[in-house]
Amino acid sequence: MAREPLIIIVSAPSGSGKTTLVDRLLERTEGIKRSVSCTTRPPREGEKDGEDYFFLSEEEFEKSIEEGRMLEWEKNFKHYYGTPKAQVEEAVRKGEDIILSIDVKGAKAVKRLYPGSLSIFIMPPSMKELRERLLNRKTEEEEQISMRLNQSEEEIKAADEYDYLVVNDDLEKAVGELRQIIETARERAT
Repeated sequence: MAREPLIIIVSAPSGSGKTTLVDRLLERTEGIKRSVSCTTRPPREGEKDGEDYFFLSEEEFEKSIEEGRMLEWEKNFKHYYGTPKAQVEEAVRKGEDIILSIDVKGAKAVKRLYPGSLSIFIMPPSMKELRERLLNRKTEEEEQISMRLNQSEEEIKAADEYDYLVVNDDLEKAVGELRQIIETARERAT
């Protein structure tokens, strides 16, 4: 008998290394599909539409919300972010595991819809290190970084609501912990 597909939620404060961790996890782990989120923010250098995000206009995003095509969505730092419902429904229908890199509010919405989903919170080693990572990205002004750090403190308060917590103080170790959590969940789902 086939096991139930996993819906894997990964959340982290901005700058915690969530995207890098998920990228490395997907390179090393078979059978997990990435959910590509939608956003109205402009692409960062090197980001590709349909691969990193679906980059939509505000009008397109709001139409998707009105038509019920978003599994979850939120407006952060003047831009919309959300998960297209069709991707998750298709993965579940096909029996594929899917990973969603989403914020804390989005994770709560997905957990309400899919209570059996696996939730993992990525914790930065410290707020000082998080600030350094945000500064080193060189994608935002000081005011935006301060706003992100304030939001990060709020998000970290929700970490205990997740099934697992992984501290990203060593990238390889954190990727290994993520893989182990997912493999254990796969074994339990059989």
